[in-house]
Formats: sequence, structure tokens, C-alpha cells
Amino acid sequence: MRRILTAALAATLSLSAVVVAQTSAPSANTADANTNAPKKRGPVFRATKEQVKQAQEILKRRGFYAGDSNGKLDAATREGLRKYQEAEGLKVTGTLNAATLQKMNVVLTDKQKTWVAAHSRTGQ
Repeated sequence: MRRILTAALAATLSLSAVVVAQTSAPSANTADANTNAPKKRGPVFRATKEQVKQAQEILKRRGFYAGDSNGKLDAATREGLRKYQEAEGLKVTGTLNAATLQKMNVVLTDKQKTWVAAHSRTGQ
């Protein structure tokens, strides 16, 4: 009886060692999963409150927006941006991105200009 218990204990320990080895060792599947993982996004382009106000004024003049020029990128402003972007042949995003600001002739900050330069080189 003692031999049977010792054999069972040895078998259990062996299986445990195999399981630990498999879960701790990196496998080819893990490496493949990492290469398919989404890449971290760098800094995104952000319009300033003043730029949003300027864009709202331009959208008002063009008849794409009827709200207040408050510098808030609310749902009505986003809808106006979509209409403007479509009318101007821009990618329709509803966001106040660099291309939209430039089309509106709104001056970019130095930081935004750096962002645009970096992303025009990489094709993003």
C-alpha cells in the first residue's frame, strides 16, 4: 500500500513539473501572439479650445453649425465638421484633425506642426 501511495505521489509531482514548465516557457505561439498584438499608438493630434472656437465660427459662416462658439467639441460641432469635411473632399471623421484645421486656414501650434511633420514622413 505504501508503494502505491509513493508511486501516485511521484506521478503527481512529475505531472506538476511538466505543467509548470509548459506555462513558464515561452512558446512559438506566444511570440506569434505578440507580433499580432495591436501596436501602441503615439500621441494623437488635439485641437486647442481656441482652434475649436475658430472652427465653430467657420462652420457657422458656411451654414454647417448653428450652436455657440464655445470651444467645446460637442455632438453638434462634430456633425458640422462631418458636413464641412464632406463638402471639402476631406476624410469624413467628425473630428477637428490637422487636415481639417489646415483646410480652414486655422493656424497650428508649434507642437501641432511638429506632429504633422512627424506623421507626414511616416505616412500615418
